[in-house]
Amino acid sequence: MRFGIWLPNCRHLATPEIIRRAAVRAEALGYDSVWVSDHVVVPRANVGNFGETIFDPLITLGVVAGATSRVRLGTTVLIVPYRQAVVTAKMVSSLDALSGGRVVLGVGVGWMREEIELLGGNYDRRGAWSDEAIAVMRACWRDARTAHRGEFFSFDDVGVFPKPVRGDIPILVGGHTPRALRRVVERGDGWHAAFISPPALGEDIARLREECARQKRPFDQLTISVRAGLSLRSAPLGSDRKPLQGSRDQIIADLTAYRDLGVGTILLETRYRDLQEILATYDTFARDILPNLQ
Repeated sequence: MRFGIWLPNCRHLATPEIIRRAAVRAEALGYDSVWVSDHVVVPRANVGNFGETIFDPLITLGVVAGATSRVRLGTTVLIVPYRQAVVTAKMVSSLDALSGGRVVLGVGVGWMREEIELLGGNYDRRGAWSDEAIAVMRACWRDARTAHRGEFFSFDDVGVFPKPVRGDIPILVGGHTPRALRRVVERGDGWHAAFISPPALGEDIARLREECARQKRPFDQLTISVRAGLSLRSAPLGSDRKPLQGSRDQIIADLTAYRDLGVGTILLETRYRDLQEILATYDTFARDILPNLQ
């Protein structure tokens, strides 16, 4: 099982220094990946959740790519309806080429109506639009010359360069609804689950297996990643605790449960007071938790 960390490209610690230093330290500690979130604008009513500053995810990862050499660069998740599909394909493949093929693209259809509609999207058709946009991006990455005819996009014989280093970019589809799980199987290389307990994850994986059978796609073609909140405590927490919150032994038990369900990557996110707490948290996890996973 691989481990990544969320970089604070939004909320109160969203500064260039903190983002770069957290990424560099994560790489030095042996973490596999670093991840950022996506919002373009935030309605006033939601500022408390996200903060005033939200750095663009792809530009942020470009800065991180220049400060690192090994960690994979992920989005958790890029909201597909925010951006025109060919432009997104160009931006993502440019980041991949400039970083040496390190991009992992987590995608979602979004939930904030005001933001999607402000950016020109149709909130009620965002799922169908996103499905076609993903197909367009794949074609832009894979084909020497790209053409597409569909409901939302139509164009003939265009070149979109540079191409991804490995000819394509892994797409991890986020979401837990039945339609999201269908999208995982139809369009994705994997599923990116968020803030879900091992028992609930097991139930969703069973539904994902059923969807694979319905679409006649081998389940083992899909990877599974989980974004989870991390809170290291000196003493055990009670039965109402959330996954990855509690003592070292409790967290190890949670990680073992995720691993036994087939999770390949855990993305760790925690609340911080300052940069020192960020670095100390991930130092402690790498020193005290990872070596004890059997």
